[in-house]
Amino acid sequence: MSSPQSGDARTFDQTRTSETVLQRITALRAPRKLLGLELSLLLFAIAVGIAAVVIIDLTVVGAPTTELAPAGALFVIALFALHITIRRITPDGDPLIMPIAAFLNVIGIAMIYRIDLAQQLSGWDAWAVRQLVWSSIAVFAAIVVLLVIRNHMVLFRYTYLSGLGAVVLLLLPMLPGIGQTINGARVWIHIGGFSFQPGEIAKILLAIFFAGYLVRNRDSLAMVGKKILGIRFPRARDLGPLLVFWLAAMSVLVFQRDLGTSLLYFGLFLSMLYLATGRIGWIILGVGLFLVGGIVASQTLAYVNVRFANWLDPFADPLGGSYQMVQGLFGMANGGMTGTGLGQGYPFDTPESRSDYIFASLGEELGLIGLFVILAAYLLLVGRGLRIGFAGQDDFGKLLASGLAFAVALQVFIVVGGITRVIPLTGLTAPFLAAGGSSLVSNWMIIALLILLSNSVRNRPKLVIRT
Repeated sequence: MSSPQSGDARTFDQTRTSETVLQRITALRAPRKLLGLELSLLLFAIAVGIAAVVIIDLTVVGAPTTELAPAGALFVIALFALHITIRRITPDGDPLIMPIAAFLNVIGIAMIYRIDLAQQLSGWDAWAVRQLVWSSIAVFAAIVVLLVIRNHMVLFRYTYLSGLGAVVLLLLPMLPGIGQTINGARVWIHIGGFSFQPGEIAKILLAIFFAGYLVRNRDSLAMVGKKILGIRFPRARDLGPLLVFWLAAMSVLVFQRDLGTSLLYFGLFLSMLYLATGRIGWIILGVGLFLVGGIVASQTLAYVNVRFANWLDPFADPLGGSYQMVQGLFGMANGGMTGTGLGQGYPFDTPESRSDYIFASLGEELGLIGLFVILAAYLLLVGRGLRIGFAGQDDFGKLLASGLAFAVALQVFIVVGGITRVIPLTGLTAPFLAAGGSSLVSNWMIIALLILLSNSVRNRPKLVIRT
């Protein structure tokens, strides 16, 4: 007759064996499940894009065309190549991130195509064709990121090199010969027949630098300081990083004449600083500094003053400086709740309708419901990024994932806030939606990094075996 102790030991061994077997089964099935989920969502996103283009053709032209077929086929091949790369290199990667980005990308391409038809642009002159080519390049850039950076901790070694690279990229547009001013902002470089915005890549390098720097210096930034009205503020000697990046943001505003990029960089640093320290005092000081800088700039810099004036009263000069904002507002109002329908609105009446104001263009033809769907896609994308950050196994990965998610969230807020008059108009473009190769490349690289980071987070549920 066996003793109770031996029976308990036998039960424990059986439980442990059952757990091991179930864990192995789960490990085998999980990648297949993720593969199927990502593939089905990707097919859905591609189908939405094709359907939107066909509807636009039927509405505007009267019959389906093959204008986008070659470039579109290249983009679809790139998406499937990225899907295969993700499932092979990062089998436990988040299956929702890439399809969401693809969905936003194809919606933007469809709207750009609709504006091209209204302006009778075709071939390489058509922005939609170029957008598809740039989208393919951006997706292949994401593949390269996954192939080269197998472990995100490699980036931690290059913290300060990333910071230096970001500074170099930010300074490139100021160099004579290659620097180019477009729409009043000097944030472009022109080499050969191509123009590129190096600041888009700089935001990724800045996120890497901020994450590495804050991990190394978090204790001194978080644990000391005086309390004022119940809020702990940092010491004066610890304000150096905040002041440095405030000055950098103001420099971008003054010398490159780009309010949106300035706000994005400083907001990214401030959000990551708060995540690293958990101190509301940093937020109060940072927001206060930026408000002071913005107010001073609005009083001393003519172009900033014009943006503030148009924001406060756009109908004071509806045919002049605020023409774009007024047209965008009327366009969204014309769309109403359900929109005019693809191909039946007048989004091309708004200047920069395919880039800075593509959100207003979509609002006119898809309506408020369509905008809610797009914002929900952004919200889900940012939420997945933050989830990766909160579930990360190392401090650097947590901060990097959260910072990249905040970069997308801040850019969406700045764009949508400017178009809807929540904040002054800045000139940034909506991620994945707006025309422009620089933004596409940088945002697809962010997608690759988030997937890479999600692969390191293995959320295996605890198995409870009853015997």
